[in-house]
Amino acid sequence: MTMTGGHHDAHHEDFQLKDTNPLLGEQWPKGAAAVPARPGGGIAGWLGMEKPSSTYDLVEQMFFLYVRVVKAKDLPPNPITGAAMDPYVEVKLGNYKGTTKHYDRRANPEWDQVFAFSKSRVQSNVLEVYLKDKEMLGRDDYVGKVVFDLAEVPTRVPPDSPLAPQWYRLEDRRGEGGKVRGELMLAVWIGTQADEAFPEAWHSDAATVRGEGVASVRSKAYVSPKLWYLRVNVIEAQDVQPQARGRAPEVFVKAQVGNQILKTSVVAAPTLNPRWNEDLVFVVAEPFEEQLVLTVEDRVTPRKDDLLGRAALPLTLFEKRLDHRPFVQSRWFDLEKFGIGGAIEGETRRELRFASRVHVRACLEGAYHVMDESTMYISDTRPTARQLWKPPVGVLEVGILSAAGLQPMKNRDGRGTTDAYCVAKYGQKWVRTRTMLGTFGPTWNEQYTWEVFDPCTVITIGVFDNNHLGNGGNGNGNNGGGAPPARDARIGKIRIRLSTLETDRVYTHAYPLIVLQPSGVKKMGELRLAVRFTCLSLMNMVHLYTQPLLPRMHYLHPFTVTQLDALRYQAMGIVAARLGRAEPPLRREVVEYMLDVESHMWSMRRSKANFFRAVSLFSGAAAAARWFNDVCHWKNVATTALVHILLLILVWYPELILPTVFLYMFLIGLWNYRRRPRHPPHMDTKMSWAEAVHPDELDEEFDTFPTSRQQDVVYMRYDRLRSVAGRIQTVVGDMATQGERLQSLLSWRDPRATCLFVIFCLVAAVVLYVTPFRVVALVAGLYLLRHPRFRTRLPAVPSNFFRRLPSRADSML
Repeated sequence: MTMTGGHHDAHHEDFQLKDTNPLLGEQWPKGAAAVPARPGGGIAGWLGMEKPSSTYDLVEQMFFLYVRVVKAKDLPPNPITGAAMDPYVEVKLGNYKGTTKHYDRRANPEWDQVFAFSKSRVQSNVLEVYLKDKEMLGRDDYVGKVVFDLAEVPTRVPPDSPLAPQWYRLEDRRGEGGKVRGELMLAVWIGTQADEAFPEAWHSDAATVRGEGVASVRSKAYVSPKLWYLRVNVIEAQDVQPQARGRAPEVFVKAQVGNQILKTSVVAAPTLNPRWNEDLVFVVAEPFEEQLVLTVEDRVTPRKDDLLGRAALPLTLFEKRLDHRPFVQSRWFDLEKFGIGGAIEGETRRELRFASRVHVRACLEGAYHVMDESTMYISDTRPTARQLWKPPVGVLEVGILSAAGLQPMKNRDGRGTTDAYCVAKYGQKWVRTRTMLGTFGPTWNEQYTWEVFDPCTVITIGVFDNNHLGNGGNGNGNNGGGAPPARDARIGKIRIRLSTLETDRVYTHAYPLIVLQPSGVKKMGELRLAVRFTCLSLMNMVHLYTQPLLPRMHYLHPFTVTQLDALRYQAMGIVAARLGRAEPPLRREVVEYMLDVESHMWSMRRSKANFFRAVSLFSGAAAAARWFNDVCHWKNVATTALVHILLLILVWYPELILPTVFLYMFLIGLWNYRRRPRHPPHMDTKMSWAEAVHPDELDEEFDTFPTSRQQDVVYMRYDRLRSVAGRIQTVVGDMATQGERLQSLLSWRDPRATCLFVIFCLVAAVVLYVTPFRVVALVAGLYLLRHPRFRTRLPAVPSNFFRRLPSRADSML
């Protein structure tokens, strides 16, 4: 039994947040070598150095040898054909080599390409840069080369200016110091990951990636598209002519923007001028690529609608509204019959001169915040219009250091491997680290910064496995012909609420990457971060706590809950589509996972977790009720005596009641300060009900929508859902019964009960009028605190009276 308990404790400890002590930029000791010098002195010249000044103070310094290949000139012709060569450059350091693209028949090519070699993989003291001709048949043949001794390479760290490239004469193949025709413009320096060339450089640790996969391994920053709410108020239509004469049409308007379709209600139009005055709200993104397509249709049968007219309107027609006060001018738009689109010219315009019209008031709402994520994990609360933004109150800096203990996500060359990268999302800015190939302990050491406009927001950081590495043999191994396209696999994610962080403090922790799989909860590794939240204006930040979380328009003209859910889902789709068009793309599965697009789906596990969260809220009140019950039953005579004294003091001096309550809460706050949380919150498997979840409930949670399970399984789950809903139904019915009993006190539904209550109210009014309030409070308090000798186990008279009152449950079928 002891061993089992120890195993459980160790398993639970595995999901906890851990303190780390990384050697961050600010803590780098002056004069200390970054890494030991390698014998021979070649590396000591550029790795044994003092800590340079750098803005990357939340990450560990990583050193790289950068080689910028700019261009070449005066290259000799091909010795065989006599034509201009097809030049390209190969940069070689030990066993690592990178090549530029080649040009056909060009004597003065330009590449402007940067190569980066990590210090941890340096295998040589000499850097060799070869100029080669693609037409030369010999594999080892080259036109000329330039050789650098690493001990002589200069060091550069921003904010130093970029190193100016220089022309270097090419040495001949014999290596005897002879020169050949042609020169290369190169720049070679030692830098860190803070260098401007770092994001776009070719990296030696990704040397096996080829083709389109090269772009997918680089670090990038993305910006979410600017989202607007498009409000379309459909007022009326005029001169609607049904295709079938002799019947009053049943007309509705269908509005479509992209894949968003909304409809008005169906209105009978005996006068052929139907009126709706209904609002339809869409999510649109700049630049406005879609059109608003309005179609007036006639509901002939429940399954058949006739098209009566159509209008395609560019979104640039509509004005942008920054407040609720400006009145938006309505406009009439002609409807083109038979679905004809585009401009109408010549005879067509004369034929449609008396066509139907639709009356619309439309505008782009700039005073709302378009939510593309759950309000529980919102990272931005600013309205769409930049004119309404307030100045930032702080700066968030995140150093994505490394990960440890990652699980193999795919098979390559017969063994498990992982190609991990991180994505962080806060506000409109997304960042993506470079992909570290074939390692379960990737090291990124990349630092990113965001402006903070509200501290009550959340940053989300996810870790993914890259399955789009091109044709270099780095795929997931199962992308054969006819197979579905590979998806970047989820490794895990974390959330950090900024309001839980102390300002100007660096948090260095290892966050567990916990995911829920059909087989159960699993730890996929640890993500090590350094986080700092800096306050720019304490007064502005304090003032924010008195302001609404969302812009004013959300409260002056709110949307319904159903509308918000639908608009949020549409906004997620637009953001995923736009970011998927970037280069490299931030893929849809990544964006949807970061935005919790599936958070609204039913889950028995999540329902249980939320229920027990609600129960835990009342644990304090329940504990206070138990303590008061013990006081009333004299379980501790000294405590009961003190409560009697406190009652006498408060009754005699009632003006002390509120000051006493607030002073008590002040003292509790001071007492809890020494036990305040030292770590940011993280994913809690116990609170999420992930450790004790039933396997079938997990299978149901991972089921598709609509379901793809067998019929008997669906029947079983439906019956289980009915039993749970039955218990909820009973609780809701009991709550309604108590409320209806309270209403029946004065409704004379039970004439005897109402008569007794009315007489009691009259007597209580007279007694309370002639008796001082202090006496009434004292008597009531002493009655509640009476000795158990004067108590009985039977229910009290008020409870008996209340339970006898009628409710409307008798009228339920």
